[in-house]
Amino acid sequence: MSTNPYSEYTQELNVALLAVQRAALLTKRVFHEKAKGTASKDDKSPVTIGDYGAQALIIQALRKSFPNDEIVGEEDSKSLRDNKEICAQVWDMVKATRLDDETAEKTLGGPIESQEAMLGAIDAGRSVGGDKGRIWALDPIDGTKGFLRGGQYAVCLALLVDGKVKVGVLGCPNLPVDDTAEIDAKTGHDASDEGEGKGVLLSAVEGQGASSRPLTKGLLAPKKEIHMRMVSDLKEATFCESVEAAHSNHSDQAIIAERLRITKPSVRMDSQAKYASIARGAGDVYLRLPTSKTYEEKIWDHAAGDLIVREAGGMVTDVEGGRLDFSVGRTLKRNKGIVAAPKAVHEQVQSVTWEVVRGKLFQDIESRV
Repeated sequence: MSTNPYSEYTQELNVALLAVQRAALLTKRVFHEKAKGTASKDDKSPVTIGDYGAQALIIQALRKSFPNDEIVGEEDSKSLRDNKEICAQVWDMVKATRLDDETAEKTLGGPIESQEAMLGAIDAGRSVGGDKGRIWALDPIDGTKGFLRGGQYAVCLALLVDGKVKVGVLGCPNLPVDDTAEIDAKTGHDASDEGEGKGVLLSAVEGQGASSRPLTKGLLAPKKEIHMRMVSDLKEATFCESVEAAHSNHSDQAIIAERLRITKPSVRMDSQAKYASIARGAGDVYLRLPTSKTYEEKIWDHAAGDLIVREAGGMVTDVEGGRLDFSVGRTLKRNKGIVAAPKAVHEQVQSVTWEVVRGKLFQDIESRV
């Protein structure tokens, strides 16, 4: 094994970056061509052609390079197999999506050979997760509702090794390339990639820092290191929260902001674009508060963002202050809620958050194992 620590996970990072970049191209095309045929899942969230196509492309690339790795994916092909029209549209998009550079395309194993192979790739994301071995966590479009309305969404991919996040990649087609561009209400709602300066890839490898680069159509663009903003006074902090009330308790978040004396209006946006925004200093604090005692966060909704924020100089915990535990299956069974903030102020934010939510949701929750 190489003694150079910075050579660890080099191939995994390169494949993940290119796979997410190619999948992001597909999602952008789906949006602009308005071919957003939808089905419905058990949780009633929309599933789009982009979801299925992006998952197929990414899993195909992972299986070519890392055939023995497991994959936890959000989607399966049941709805597609039952809907021939949407299935044909997904296949048309998958066939048409390639990187402009042949070397980059070859790194990903080339095109998917057939429609049935595409469906097989989608169904290869059925790992149950766990604390042993190499497992990829994939969300092909995190923030589907944001995607449909031209807001923020992200293509999310992370590698877990023995339950620990080692590599994380976020593709955010509608975030500005400029890492210094501050976020506001328009960032979350009126943010489609039309015009110049939109589309960014963020990534991290454990112990190697975090970086961003513009999304391209071929080879990877040069990277820039990213860091969370130094926050000495929370009154000046920018507060990020989910758009959907079903995802986070907005009223409690307003109380927390008031107690922390955060004066700026909160910025509501979908997806792990919130993690991306605070990691590069465009925002500062991200809260996702539990809305019920029984809801369990999915690992694919947090794995990449968790690592990128921590490698950029932040801290990510649940509302009780515990690190997120990705080792217990497809969900964060041992965690409730998310608190992400710069290290210097995280304890203060988490403490106030816990004061606000503990009496409402946690009277009968057993101690963490």
